[in-house]
Amino acid sequence: MAKFIGISKEQGHQTRNKTCVLLVNLGTPQAPTPQAVRTYLAEFLSDPRVIEIPKLVWKAILHGIILRVRPAKSAALYKEIWTEQGSPLMDISLKQTQALQQKMNDEGLDVRVELAMRYGEPAIGKTMAKLQQEGVDKFVVLPLYPQYSATTTASVFDAIADEMKKWRLLPSLHFIHTYHDNPDFIEALAQSISDDFEKKGKPQHLLLSYHGMPERNLKLGDPYYCFCKLTTELVADRLGLDESEYTMSFQSRFGKAEWLKPYTDATLSEMPNKGIKDIAVVCPAFSADCLETLEEIAGENREVFEDAGGESYRYIPALNDNPAHIDMMLNLVKPHL
Repeated sequence: MAKFIGISKEQGHQTRNKTCVLLVNLGTPQAPTPQAVRTYLAEFLSDPRVIEIPKLVWKAILHGIILRVRPAKSAALYKEIWTEQGSPLMDISLKQTQALQQKMNDEGLDVRVELAMRYGEPAIGKTMAKLQQEGVDKFVVLPLYPQYSATTTASVFDAIADEMKKWRLLPSLHFIHTYHDNPDFIEALAQSISDDFEKKGKPQHLLLSYHGMPERNLKLGDPYYCFCKLTTELVADRLGLDESEYTMSFQSRFGKAEWLKPYTDATLSEMPNKGIKDIAVVCPAFSADCLETLEEIAGENREVFEDAGGESYRYIPALNDNPAHIDMMLNLVKPHL
């Protein structure tokens, strides 16, 4: 009797009909070293969803310039945020996975929760292959990018499809592609901001900073900007803020192309001159704190604001493993189990 997809007939009778919720985030280097960062960046920046430049042209730029210079600089930044538990993104993502698994268990749901990363380890393909050989025949995939973009969410789908192309018997698959306006997400995000205001006082202004992307992507039809705008408006409405009390901006740009505006660093440098010297910053596109929030926003952009004359600056952490965030994840996947 031939095996199918690595599972014998006997194993199939015993282990089929298993469901797995697969949480997926961007990924992280395995260590804050130039070599580890170079390996991570080589995979990340080789993704055609991320860099939409002709392959041969970009390959020359990537290997001839970027991977020769950027790894050492990025490794130094990673060292500043690295903890005893390792990468903050990985540590938080594992806590999210464990917390959601506990929620499943508490509700008597026979569902497995696993973590995968789009770049680096645990890789999507390897993780799915392992689970499939252990009998999982239904995947509910939750990419932890609240606002859909082809550069992030669609890239996760690409990795899943590339793996499943190797399989003869395909599993049942449900892919949650966005939750930018999900009521539970908006409530969890707004409540985290409200809690900060209650503990530390309401700031003069709230800046909602999202990860940037080339402006060209928007013109080609990527809905990310529109989804960020809707998230911002829903959160502001939930908090009872008027338009003069909050601003949406975009961070983490690189290269010479125009990216989505306004830019976070430029916005922060201009605010003190406009009389805004007390600010709180939150990053609604990040489901877990990482280099872009802990170093760029909490550190680098604080200096930008203070050097421009700002007096009070604070970063409101990502939702991370906040119980309301985990409840949101459960509510997102539960209808598809």
